[in-house]
Amino acid sequence: MIWLLLGVLLWSGAHLLPSAGASQRARLIERLGQAYQGLFALTILVSMGLMIFGWRSTVPSPVYGAPGWSRTVAPILVFGALFLFAVAGLPSNFKRLVRHPQLTAVATWSVAHLVANGDLRSLVLFGGLGAWAIVAIHFINRRDGAWQKPDPLPMAGEWKPLVGAIVVFGILHAVHVYIAGVPAPPQF
Repeated sequence: MIWLLLGVLLWSGAHLLPSAGASQRARLIERLGQAYQGLFALTILVSMGLMIFGWRSTVPSPVYGAPGWSRTVAPILVFGALFLFAVAGLPSNFKRLVRHPQLTAVATWSVAHLVANGDLRSLVLFGGLGAWAIVAIHFINRRDGAWQKPDPLPMAGEWKPLVGAIVVFGILHAVHVYIAGVPAPPQF
């Protein structure tokens, strides 16, 4: 469990530095130069390795029972998270509705997994990453000030995030057992 917790904390700390510790980040960049980017990437890779190793080496210990409806709601929330993640990377008018689609996607993904899994390792991993996403949104909003919504875009490309989410959902559903060690719940 300690490796999982360390991985979540390292991931969160590294990702919060640009928004919550901008002056410390600037000093690090000044001191390290281009090496900062390599150090950041290495930190993220190590944190992911710690989370994967910690997850796989921790025996699930129940904290609460997942409700029966979670097998229906969790895949819907995961699909919504994948859609938001796709919106973050593609031109879309949905960015006019959600200021931080990528972080909102992580928070949504987190809730989906917390609804479906009631064990301690799930609380640490999904609760920790969900909390990081919410805290990051707060710090970014504080740093950047009032939201300036993007200009409207032509509707022609609005289908791309949806198709991307469908494709990735299908792939993740198929490989979930290999990534997490447990099969994903049945699709809707």
